[in-house]
Amino acid sequence: MNDNVTISTPDKRKIAFFGSERFPVIAGPCLVESKELLVQVATELCRIQSVLPVDFIFKSSYRKANRTSGSTVSGIGDEKAISYLGEIQKEFSLPLLTDIHLPVEAAFAAEVCDVLQIPAFLSRQTDILEAAAETGKVVNIKKAQFMSPLDMKFAKEKVTKKGNSKVLLTERGTSFGYGDLIVDFRSLEIMKEFGSPVIYDATHSVQRPSQNGVSGGQRQFIAPLARAAMAVGIDGLFIETHPDPSKAKSDAESQLPLGELESLLRSLLQFRFKR
Repeated sequence: MNDNVTISTPDKRKIAFFGSERFPVIAGPCLVESKELLVQVATELCRIQSVLPVDFIFKSSYRKANRTSGSTVSGIGDEKAISYLGEIQKEFSLPLLTDIHLPVEAAFAAEVCDVLQIPAFLSRQTDILEAAAETGKVVNIKKAQFMSPLDMKFAKEKVTKKGNSKVLLTERGTSFGYGDLIVDFRSLEIMKEFGSPVIYDATHSVQRPSQNGVSGGQRQFIAPLARAAMAVGIDGLFIETHPDPSKAKSDAESQLPLGELESLLRSLLQFRFKR
C-alpha cells in the first residue's frame, strides 16, 4: 500500500489508520431506518472496539437510490437521515461513511460524513467521482459488479486528478449470470497495485440480485469469504450489520446479525495477513 489514508474521529482522540496495528472495519446497518437503530448498532461497535484491535467506521446509507423495485423503501428522508448520522458521530465519536448517488449530493453528505462512498453501479461515473473528490473527503469506490479490477485504476485516477489522494478501493463481487455473484480473489491482488487501501465487502458479496423484486442473499457464506479475503491480505473489511436482519428495510438477506459481529471479527483477526 502506497497512499496514506488517515481518518480522524470527530473528537480527534482516536484515528482509524489504514496500515496500523488496529484493523479498520466499515460497519453499520445498510439503511438509516431510525435513530434508535443507529444508536443500538453504534453502542455495540464501540463496545467491540474497546475489546478488539479494530477501528470502526460507521456506515449507513441516508438513502438507497438503487432499488430493484420502485415499491421498496428508499429512506426516511434525506435531511432527517443525515441529521441522525451527525448525532451518532457526535455521541459516539465514530467516523462516518455514507453513499452518494448524484454529484450534487457530495457537498451535502460531506457536511457530516468523513468518507463518501461511490456505489458499485456508479463507479464509472466521472462526474460523481470528481464531485466526491472535490469535497476533500476520503472516497471509497466500490468496484462495479460488471467491472474488471484493472479498470479501478481509472476510477481512482478520476479522483486523484482532482487533487484528492484519499481513495479506498472495495471489492464486492462480480456478476455471475442473472441472479448471483462470485468473488474472484485475484481482484484484491490486482487492486493493491494501484496504491490505495483495498477493502473487502463481505456482505454485498453474498447478495443474490433481483430475487422477485428484491435482493436476496446467502449470509452463511459471509464468514468463509471474509476469511479467504483476510488470508489473501486486505487493508480493511466492510460488513453491513443489523440487530434483526429479517426486519431490515434493505438487504435483509445479506446483513450480518449484530450479535454475531464480535465473534466473527475475533475469528477473522486470526487470519490477518501482515504485508
